[in-house]
Amino acid sequence: MCLALACGPDGATGRTPYRGALTHTTAPETAAALLGTDDTTHIQAAPAADVWSLGATLFWCWTGRRPFAYEDETDRPEKLRIIAAASPTPLRHARPWPFPELETLIAACLSGNPAKRPTAVELAHGAGGPTP
Repeated sequence: MCLALACGPDGATGRTPYRGALTHTTAPETAAALLGTDDTTHIQAAPAADVWSLGATLFWCWTGRRPFAYEDETDRPEKLRIIAAASPTPLRHARPWPFPELETLIAACLSGNPAKRPTAVELAHGAGGPTP
């Protein structure tokens, strides 16, 4: 996700400033930070943002739709504004069939509150963590 591939640990030096990764899987808090800073400012992605990215990726892979509704032609700043509002498409409107366990996991990862998202350890042990 964004932390492991592009951001590195806190305090990493000598790298190009992190300005987000694949727009469609950007966490709301990262989107807000990107919108609020210039193109040379490094945005440190947190582990909770990686969990969001995982949930967004699972949402997209399972449903065939991005978690947020916008057109391909929409410019990146507008996509980031939509993401920063933290109101993804409800999974029940996008799912191809009911799959309660996967829906619980995705919903937990896509919590608008980073503190309510499960940790990577919780996910690895099969716990969806707290629900949004």
